[in-house]
Amino acid sequence: MDPRHQLYKSLDKLSVGQSSSMAANTDTAAQQNAANSGVTIEGLKEKLERELAAEYVEIEDLSGGCGQMFEAIIVSPQFAKKTSLARHRLVNSVLKEEIAAIHAWTPKCHTPEEWEKKKAQG
Repeated sequence: MDPRHQLYKSLDKLSVGQSSSMAANTDTAAQQNAANSGVTIEGLKEKLERELAAEYVEIEDLSGGCGQMFEAIIVSPQFAKKTSLARHRLVNSVLKEEIAAIHAWTPKCHTPEEWEKKKAQG
């Protein structure tokens, strides 16, 4: 038998159940997933303020409450003279464990000077 045919047959037998997924079908399930991940907006904010001396941190849960997708604005003097990539790597190194437990993380990193200019424009 062709090895590809054997592979296709074995793949057809596989199934992915709800228990192996972080997808939530109800608000209750979303809250349970958030509790299971251990990642909270407050926890993320506190750690960023402590580890990066962040002057301003705003975090939004974009996942509809299941705590699996976050977007953040982080303002820290530690971002000075760093490229966007270096800033993201710095943030990601601080939140390594938390990022591993969630689905998506989008940081927007600014120095205090950049943040003041951005606020004045908008």
